[in-house]
Amino acid sequence: MTTTAEAAAEVGAGLHPSGITQAAARFASETRADAVPEDVDTIARRCILDSVGLYFAGADAGSTAILRRQALHWGGLGESMLLGAGGARVPAPMAARVMGTAGHAHDWDDTQVSKDPAHVYGLLTHPSIPCLTAALVMADRCGGVTGRDLLSTFAIAVEVTCKISEWLKPDHYLRGHHSSGTIGTFGATVATGRVLGLDTPTMARALGIAASMAAGVRCNFGTMTKPLHVGRAAENGVTAALMAADGFTADETALDGRWGFSAVLAGGFSDEKLAQGFGTTWSLIEPGISIKPYPSGILTHQSMDLARRLVIEHDIGPDQVESVEFYAGDNILKPIRYPIARTGLQAKFSMAALIALILTYRRADAEHFEDPVITDPALHELQHRIKVHTDQAINAQGFDLIRSRMAITLKDGRQIEGWADTRYRGGPQLPLSDDEVEEKFTICVGDKLPDDARARLTAMIWGIELVEDTRRLLDVCASYSA
Repeated sequence: MTTTAEAAAEVGAGLHPSGITQAAARFASETRADAVPEDVDTIARRCILDSVGLYFAGADAGSTAILRRQALHWGGLGESMLLGAGGARVPAPMAARVMGTAGHAHDWDDTQVSKDPAHVYGLLTHPSIPCLTAALVMADRCGGVTGRDLLSTFAIAVEVTCKISEWLKPDHYLRGHHSSGTIGTFGATVATGRVLGLDTPTMARALGIAASMAAGVRCNFGTMTKPLHVGRAAENGVTAALMAADGFTADETALDGRWGFSAVLAGGFSDEKLAQGFGTTWSLIEPGISIKPYPSGILTHQSMDLARRLVIEHDIGPDQVESVEFYAGDNILKPIRYPIARTGLQAKFSMAALIALILTYRRADAEHFEDPVITDPALHELQHRIKVHTDQAINAQGFDLIRSRMAITLKDGRQIEGWADTRYRGGPQLPLSDDEVEEKFTICVGDKLPDDARARLTAMIWGIELVEDTRRLLDVCASYSA
């Protein structure tokens, strides 16, 4: 049998133009659970714990509440748990939409890292939520799977997501597509297909259906529709795989070829990368995944850490600040696009708001991105004292790293300056410890579960391979009512 790396190499050489879809389908359907390396499992467990916490954090977000209310109104077959509905069950695609949206509601979910300077932001997509959501929802619908199978399904789906994302030409994101919504659809399709046991031809058709469903545009950043992109990715992946399993047809080469997803939405794949193949080097390990310490666009995190360091080292309070001058390149300032935030969702993409939060609270957790916090007159006025500048000297250094600097002028005349570390907490170079990941999980769950239930859920995820039926995990989640 041709390996995925060989098939991808044939595509790169122009010998086998249908190779990527077939390679993805074969890897997704034929890879055994015991073929997933142990170090991949280790990272996958961390991502699963982080993601489940984020379902709870986003369960009562405004976007999730609307979708849950609609799901309860429409009803239907009681196939899968409806997040935050105290045990109510709805059709699987609908459950996936709600859960996936919740997982991305705070923009706090993990991100795929890229070392390719052509990917100007140094990151590509939020891989975990679409894949895990689809796997959990379908496991629930299908009567449960073992924790071992859930872990491998998640890792394999994330690998397909990340490789497609890495191989697409950067034009996909630069055109304005939101890759978490577009490429996340394929990861959710793979996760669903594995739970259903799809063979390679059926998995290829599922990916073909998904190619016509994948969507998300970046103009909706800072609104409820950004997390909906991820919810829809999960929903559409579930739907695509179920349709394929029922005999629905699609082009089995839909990821590539002249009219395929990559050509139409990205100008093609970067041919030189295709020889990597799926699962030869796993993206969860190299170049890695970042688990976010802050619930905002990850391009802001280095700068937020800089602001926090300066505030703490010099014991600065917001009333002491005369002005802040923030300097960065286009790779930060174009996507982080709100000069002044007027809502909590906009604040996630506003350097003025994020720096103001750090100056005021020395933290920036989900609770700080509520509208009343951002519209507080004192914080709103502080935002106007923070000026954001495009620094052409930083631009000239290239977009391979996220670079920024800051100068804080105090009312007593002192000026405090600093450069942000180009690394960031949570990224592969400065990863959060297991204890820090668990602490974030605890913060995200908050009082939505009793302490004993939260501890039980935590233990199940850390020891996921020992869980005989993943519905035990979902039963704990189902006990929460928003």
